[in-house]
Amino acid sequence: MQIAMIGLGRMGANMARRLLGDGHACVVHDVDAQARRALESEGATGAATLEELVSLLARPRVVWLMLPAAAVDQALASLAVLLGPGDAIVDGGNTHYRDDIRRAAALAVRGIHLVDVGTSGGIWGLGHGYCLMVGGEASVVRRLE
Repeated sequence: MQIAMIGLGRMGANMARRLLGDGHACVVHDVDAQARRALESEGATGAATLEELVSLLARPRVVWLMLPAAAVDQALASLAVLLGPGDAIVDGGNTHYRDDIRRAAALAVRGIHLVDVGTSGGIWGLGHGYCLMVGGEASVVRRLE
């Protein structure tokens, strides 16, 4: 599976590493170019901008956000104009589920799916896996599984 990871802090970077280790193709983006380059050296495809990231993804596109809660709305606004019907965004950060219900409804108008995935596992997730608490449309969740 090809998946984009936006937000390459401790959790996002290690999640991308785990995905790469399991044979998935990862396109990665972070405002910190050094974080992006580190994952490029491990096999990920780096994208300097969101426009570049989206252009590197095959449809239907999957974009996973590992961002602070305060940055999610702006990231979704930017992605909403770049993605299209059938694409999916996964919010893997620590946002409030009611915010993701609102966000999912707004993105649905454009045919974009939002899956809320509370993620825990910290730095140990790389070696042991992550606990994922998933909420979203059943058909989209099955596709992403």
